[in-house]
Amino acid sequence: MVTFVLASRSPRRREILVEAGFVFEVVPPDDGLEDDPLPNELPSDYVKRLALWKAENVLNKIDRGIVIGCDTVVVCNDEIIGKPTDRSDAARMLRMLRGTLHYVQSGLCLCSKPNGIRRVADAVSTLRMIEFTDDELEEYLDSEAWRGKAGAFGLQDSNGWANLVDGSESNVVGLPLELLKQMIESNEFFLVRNNCGRHASWERSNVEHLDDRVS
Repeated sequence: MVTFVLASRSPRRREILVEAGFVFEVVPPDDGLEDDPLPNELPSDYVKRLALWKAENVLNKIDRGIVIGCDTVVVCNDEIIGKPTDRSDAARMLRMLRGTLHYVQSGLCLCSKPNGIRRVADAVSTLRMIEFTDDELEEYLDSEAWRGKAGAFGLQDSNGWANLVDGSESNVVGLPLELLKQMIESNEFFLVRNNCGRHASWERSNVEHLDDRVS
């Protein structure tokens, strides 16, 4: 039986896979793999680069299996917005996003061992955030629900500030399930559909094939 390994500490990513019916292990990547965007690096290239780093880091820790690496950012006015460092940073991010149309972009990587196949792709979802008040902002900041979330918010938060306009809901939460299912359906990984979960819909997506092989 194929072993899936999630290269993430995110409880939201674990929940997405559990709810979709996956059986998997969790092996977090090493600390310090987060990196700032390179000069003129596009959001899609940035998240794919970090997802690949995370997956390859964990691949070196296991004997065999398929490693799932993912990285998610928010993009607003061409600025890449990651996770807030503290309360004031979260407030800055949320004020920037307030009342705007913005995007959640995730890079997704699958690395397989021992056959050395690796694939990387990205997914984009469009969101609109309401014009919340300063008092509402302070209340949300007090809740500390912003911690560990790209853009300092989550679609799953109960405040209803963010509305999905287009794209995958699971992508906004932290892992694009539809894209993941399409990638692992490939016979390159010798998987059967029964191992791919049961709840998400299938959709076409542009998957980038990398010729490199990992040992």
